[in-house]
Amino acid sequence: MGMDVFGKNPTTEEGKYFRNNVWWWRPLWEYCCVAGEGIISEEVAEDGHMNDGAGLDTDGAMALGVLLLEEIAAGRTAEYEARYNAHLATLPRKDCNLCEMTGIRTDEVGVKGGMPEQELSPENQILLGRTRGWCNGCDGVGTREAWGLSYPFDISNVREFAEFCKASGGFQIC
Repeated sequence: MGMDVFGKNPTTEEGKYFRNNVWWWRPLWEYCCVAGEGIISEEVAEDGHMNDGAGLDTDGAMALGVLLLEEIAAGRTAEYEARYNAHLATLPRKDCNLCEMTGIRTDEVGVKGGMPEQELSPENQILLGRTRGWCNGCDGVGTREAWGLSYPFDISNVREFAEFCKASGGFQIC
């Protein structure tokens, strides 16, 4: 699933369309809501996590774009990114439900896919002390990364969205 953001009255090619998949969009929009607290209403902040047409008018989009670029220039976006990534680093691994934490997927899907006999990577052979038996959910380890690690945040994405906002003439998240 992705978020397609369409400019309402674009002034440049850059303002016509912006897209993020849901993994990239959620942290970006969350940051926009934190940084642009006075620009983005509570309702739009909440609805912006859906793709049902929420957005900003011309003035709001311009104000958000300018603010985001100011945040980047002042180093506050880099500070946010560092805090965000530090938080992600603290997330504990989760038990893998596909292999019941054994590292070897033996259910119907696993057996059909040859996972119990599949050779492990050299790194995992050393780590796990075995040469065979794999799970596509946890790479044979028995635990998985926390879901939060699937949601990256990056300054370049903020910059690209800021430039889109400035040139969008207002936008809708669809």
